[in-house]
Amino acid sequence: METWLPIIIQLISGAVGGNAAGAAMKDQSLGTVGNSIAGMIGGGLGGQILALLGVIAAAGAGSMDTAGVAGSVATGGAGGGALMAIVGIIKKALNKEGTE
Repeated sequence: METWLPIIIQLISGAVGGNAAGAAMKDQSLGTVGNSIAGMIGGGLGGQILALLGVIAAAGAGSMDTAGVAGSVATGGAGGGALMAIVGIIKKALNKEGTE
């Protein structure tokens, strides 16, 4: 279970980050479920990519101390918010293109 904990934290933080980004950018929001899904994907992928780059400790590679949890929360939230924003912008652009 300890190896899954950083990933679970990143997914939950990603969902929160996705919903926060959706609330901040109402015109790009995907709705609560869409924001959560995009956020979870972004949080998970963002955390894993940063772990591969060595920016944060790889998931399960170290103990879950305060720094490890904080890193997982930060990368998950940022990745989730970023992916939700990207998907929202693309969705808005496609909808605008379809109405012209």
